[in-house]
Parts: sequence; structure tokens; C-alpha cells
Amino acid sequence: MNSGNTEKTVGMLGLGIMGTAMSANLLAAGFKVFGFDVSAERLAAFTAQGGTACGSAREVAEAAEVMVSVLPSVAALDAVVSGPDGILSARLPCRILVESSTLPLEDKLRVRAAAGSLLTLLDCPLSGTGAQAVHKDLLVYASGEAEAIARCTAIFDGFARATHQLGEFGNGSKMKFVANLLVSIHNVAAAEAFVLGMKAGLDPEAIYRVVGDGAGGSRMFTVRGPLMIADDYEPATIKVETWQKDMKIIAEFATSLDCPTPLLSACAPVYSAAMAQGFGAQDTAAVCAVLADAARLVRKTAQA
Repeated sequence: MNSGNTEKTVGMLGLGIMGTAMSANLLAAGFKVFGFDVSAERLAAFTAQGGTACGSAREVAEAAEVMVSVLPSVAALDAVVSGPDGILSARLPCRILVESSTLPLEDKLRVRAAAGSLLTLLDCPLSGTGAQAVHKDLLVYASGEAEAIARCTAIFDGFARATHQLGEFGNGSKMKFVANLLVSIHNVAAAEAFVLGMKAGLDPEAIYRVVGDGAGGSRMFTVRGPLMIADDYEPATIKVETWQKDMKIIAEFATSLDCPTPLLSACAPVYSAAMAQGFGAQDTAAVCAVLADAARLVRKTAQA
């Protein structure tokens, strides 16, 4: 496959759950990966897996023409792009930033406009959890300049199962909002189903096997089900506290379009309860524990 990226060099900005897993797959695919994160601990882990740690986003830009960012906030994006040691401070031509974070679209548009001709920004959110990222089971929702996307094809192939080219900049984020709306709902729906079945006396492994094989199954039922069966939500593949941020972005986007999202609104309190009950740093599958508590369900694992 001719991607235009013959050097097999890529930069990774953000080495959290997703960035670490993606970097590992890129390294396994033969890429030299230069990475930066504000966490020294994450940088050390990245180096241990074979990556080349950098002291700033600017250093990453100096080492790699194509960079991928998976960041937790708008502030983090602003810092890596236009901060004192950001990408733009290097003032190097032909740089591409594949922005894969879930952030408000208006902020990505603002950063793109501020970058001007110094940086080609692509809007390429990812569909998949941290666990899926480990197994290269991600989808790239690519949007923006077609020629720049073509240059990134081999990189996408290095960490994702498939890439969907969605046209103009911003369509990637819009598609991600649609996908995450469903993920939010399906995750709580799966937890609700498990709790109902267990309260009725059914074995959770039987629920997973039988329901997952029929019309009631979903990708979230399949992915989150094992955590709900085990009643163990660590390590997180995406944290409840991170998901709260994503849900807020989707809700505000829908409001801006005067588009009702009643099911998203209905499941939001369950995630808020998970935060209140101390599950913020645990996997979003912990909504099962929240609903089990509300149902006064005594898990067999807890009795053992």
C-alpha cells in the first residue's frame, strides 16, 4: 500500500490508555514512534515498550512529519499545538496532525484556523475502547483534506481495523458523537439487562452467552459483558470520568441542533451516580454495579 509515508515515522501526542495501546501497535508494525505526554510515568512506560520519548510537542514535530493526538481536554490540544513548546513553535512545513480526541467541534475548528498554513489539522476521532485499541480493533472516522488523509493511510493501518473517509473537516467528530451516543445508551442497557437477569436468578455467564447470541446483543454487551460478569472494573479501558466529558460534548452538540436525545438524557444519571459512588477512575462498565446496588442485588461473588 502506497501511503506517501515512506519513513515509517510517526509522533504520538498523549500516552493515556488509547495512546499507549496505539503506540504499541505502531511499533509492532515497524514504525519508529516519537511520543510526548505531560506524565513522566507514562513517558517511562512508553520508552519501555520501545518508543522514543520527547520533552515537548515541539520535539515530536521536529522528529515526525505526521503526528497523532489523543488528548483529554481542549486545554491539552491548545498546549500541544500553540503552546510555548507546541507544534507551531517549531515552524516546520508539511506537518500533519491527526486529531483523534473527542472534543467539541468548535474548538477543533478554532485550532485549525489558528494553525493556518503551518499545520494541516485532520479531524479523525476513533471508535473503540482501550481494550479494543490493544487488539487493533479501532475504526478511524477520518475527515479533512483528502491528500493529507491519504498520506496517513499506512499509519491508520498500523493501529486500526478500518478507516472511514467522511469528507469535510468536522464530519469525523459528528460521526463520533452519533457513535458515542449509542455507546452510552447500549452500555447502560447491557448493565440493566444483566442486573435484571441476575436478580431473577439467572447465571450472568449464561446471560452473556445466550443473549449475546441473539437479537438483544450489542457490541457494548459483548465488550463490557465480561467486566459486568466479573464485577471488576479495573483496569479501565475508558474511565467513567472521561466518559462524563464525552457525554457532555454530545449533549451540547445535540442542543445546538435543537435535536432531542431522550435516551442519552435518561442514562446520564446512571453515569453521574457511578461518579458519586467512587467509580470515576474505573471502567464505564461500573454502571452495572450502580444498578445492582439500586436493585439491592447481592452478587454471588460478593458472598463467596
